[in-house]
Amino acid sequence: MKLFFAALLLPSFAFANDGIGAVSTGGIVFRKTDAIAMKKEVLNVSHDLISVDYEFVNEAPRDVEETIIFPLPEYPVAIQMGNTYYGQPSGFSIRVDGRPVGFTTRVQATLDERDVTAQLKKAGLSDAQIAFSAAFKDGAKVPELNPRQRQQLMELGLIGELADGEIGSRWSVRVNYIWRQKFPARKVLRVHHEYRPFVSAGTGATTTADDFAKRYCADQAFFKAHEKIAARTEGGFPNARAVSYILKTGNTWKRGIEDFTLNIIKRNPAELVSLCFPGDFKRIDAQTLQVRLKNFQPADDLAIYFANVERSEDDGSGVMPAAAK
Repeated sequence: MKLFFAALLLPSFAFANDGIGAVSTGGIVFRKTDAIAMKKEVLNVSHDLISVDYEFVNEAPRDVEETIIFPLPEYPVAIQMGNTYYGQPSGFSIRVDGRPVGFTTRVQATLDERDVTAQLKKAGLSDAQIAFSAAFKDGAKVPELNPRQRQQLMELGLIGELADGEIGSRWSVRVNYIWRQKFPARKVLRVHHEYRPFVSAGTGATTTADDFAKRYCADQAFFKAHEKIAARTEGGFPNARAVSYILKTGNTWKRGIEDFTLNIIKRNPAELVSLCFPGDFKRIDAQTLQVRLKNFQPADDLAIYFANVERSEDDGSGVMPAAAK
């Protein structure tokens, strides 16, 4: 039997190849290291806040300094099929051993897997002009391209016909947060960061039980609980959020993640949660589910579905990328 969810999410199921829906963020990363071990990671995920606590140990006999990258998901600047989050997450912060750490924001533009940032810069575009999308929330003030710039970019193929037949910017943007970090020899370094996650929410998707169960490992108990909530919800469709988080970056550290804890946190005990993940979850309290794994080397990233979520005015507000202060 097919079960249909209409008006639950953006078209993340029907149009998965378009990159619409819950876009993944997460996992500080650099090149594969044989010196620095991630001894512990505690990842707390709700539909409106992600916080992570790491403990690293530099097992080399001398201090090591590395460039750390926190990659954000790529987004197209011209066409966005829904009003999910784009640009950068709200409230991103980093603390190392309890002290705030500054970071730089690098805007990178690509087209057909080519880095075209230098071409856009040569044409005189600022980072804001490169990163701007009309889907961002009101308040972003970015100068329009002048006629010379538009002509130059059209000749380079960076402006042209889009999938909807309109003429516009063809590149996509990836924003990276970058900072330099020293890892003292043989010492524990504690890193904390948090931010509001990118989510998918709102109306527009239709999917089958088979598709949904495969992505979120939803079982019959979840479907039955969802049906009961739907029956007493106006319109028959409980509000929902889908949150994604990149876990596989944990494999860049020596031996992966030696001690990993995942806490799934409901904002209300009445919320329903479904996800695919190894290990057995324990109910810590009415709002927290927890799983712990040793020597964890993630094979997949994380996708979590929260149903029966209270509605919020923050659904689908894009955030304009801006240089960190």
